[in-house]
Amino acid sequence: MRRVLTVTSCAPAQTSRLSALFTPPRHKRVGFDFVTDKNKQVTHERCKYAERETLFMSGQTSQSGELKRGLKNRHIQLIALGGAIGTGLFLGSAGVLKSAGPSMILGYAICGFIAFMIMRQLGEMIVEEPVAGSFSHFAHKYWGGFAGFLSGWNCWILYILVGMSELTAVGKYIHYWAPDIPTWVSAAGFFVLINLINLANVKVFGEAEFWFAIIKVVAIVGMIALGSYLLVSGNGGPQAAVSNLWSHGGFFPNGVSGLVMAMAIIMFSFGGLEMLGFTAAEADKPKTVIPKAINQVIYRILIFYIGALVILLSLTPWDSLLATLNASGDSYSGSPFVQVFSMLGSNTAAHILNFVVLTAALSVYNSGTYCNSRMLLGMAEQGDAPKALSKIDKRGVPVRSILASAAVTLIAVLLNYLIPQNALELLMSLVVATLVINWAMISFSHFKFRQHMNKTKQTPLFKALWYPYGNYVCLAFVVFILGVMLLIPGIQVSVYAIPVWVVFMWVCYGIKNKRSAQHALHAAGSSAK
Repeated sequence: MRRVLTVTSCAPAQTSRLSALFTPPRHKRVGFDFVTDKNKQVTHERCKYAERETLFMSGQTSQSGELKRGLKNRHIQLIALGGAIGTGLFLGSAGVLKSAGPSMILGYAICGFIAFMIMRQLGEMIVEEPVAGSFSHFAHKYWGGFAGFLSGWNCWILYILVGMSELTAVGKYIHYWAPDIPTWVSAAGFFVLINLINLANVKVFGEAEFWFAIIKVVAIVGMIALGSYLLVSGNGGPQAAVSNLWSHGGFFPNGVSGLVMAMAIIMFSFGGLEMLGFTAAEADKPKTVIPKAINQVIYRILIFYIGALVILLSLTPWDSLLATLNASGDSYSGSPFVQVFSMLGSNTAAHILNFVVLTAALSVYNSGTYCNSRMLLGMAEQGDAPKALSKIDKRGVPVRSILASAAVTLIAVLLNYLIPQNALELLMSLVVATLVINWAMISFSHFKFRQHMNKTKQTPLFKALWYPYGNYVCLAFVVFILGVMLLIPGIQVSVYAIPVWVVFMWVCYGIKNKRSAQHALHAAGSSAK
């Protein structure tokens, strides 16, 4: 079968279904006609693509239900924050501490700024086109069919892995109170709870995430305030001093190479920021709310990452904290934040913080479950996932997509049963590998998007930083992270899995196109009769 390139002008069908948000113009796109060996030429369903795109932009679906714009400004703001504060900071920082020592503060600052640049690039696109399944939509529209297909499925598997990581962390936090409860039991219990929340309507999800994030924010601000008081007043003990940042082997106790080797784990901490892109189709006034949420990301990174880490590493020498964490033989046995206050003799504060880090993990898993279902929905509407997954019930909930994602996430329970001590490290490395692909595709899709905007003499409402040089920096950074991962035993396998994953997606894409062509031929044959 060969393809003949054609250009087709398609007017959006059923324009009465358009949202008042904006009215898209007539679509002209390059499409492919499929030609059989018998030279029977049949037009591929190009106009259906234009109709699907129109429905995305209106926040609607082509099935019996539609997405509801039920997320308010306060929901969007806290969802953005919820994705930024989770296991990567509260538990992953234990592994970073071992490699980088106090220089981890610099590592989080560097990686956080790159994440902010990626968010600005994504934000520029979703403000112009607030659609469901935004990642794959932009890659599909401005880069190509396979790019959209790969971007969608990669993003879906990314948040599946993030959810698995958070469920694993939940089990470790529960161990602080009940060490006899296996991690897989805790993971299973909270798995059910979070999926029930997402199976309710989007307002229930938004409210749950709002309060999850509020708990995190209040607690971290309180921790920073309490830690600052202990440092200034001297009530933190003789070991509490800002000089701990450089007096125990220096700021780079393991050299610059120690920080470099920790960058991959640090990147894991910022893997939830892109969740904001999934709220576009259900956000009230996205053109106002989305830019505000994205611009506040940089301040949240400074306060909740940099501020919290400075206080943490000032209250007790980093090497003493590391020795306590490693006593169990598991680098990720507990949160450094909880352990610091436990070492200071403040058991009440330690218990409160353990509750907070537990809430943080549930918050990220809650947001990830939301993102997965919307990504599957968007891909189903694009024809990149089974059409049945585009079904939305009358409450505006994509039940089938939620259940499909939940079925795969259950693997986390099995991993915690089989390899409880190694599950988190394995999942974190896989998250970083898929996150590298995700960030690269967002940045390059934005590059292509801006080329299109410049060609058509349009000015973005919300500009990314330093185009095109900002894109070059982001793409170079993800290549750097891949190089670092190749040097770390135990994480290398996740890098080797990337080309295997891309080839597998290419094969799946080819199968999908073949079936689409066969369907088109069958439809043409039926109409000819």
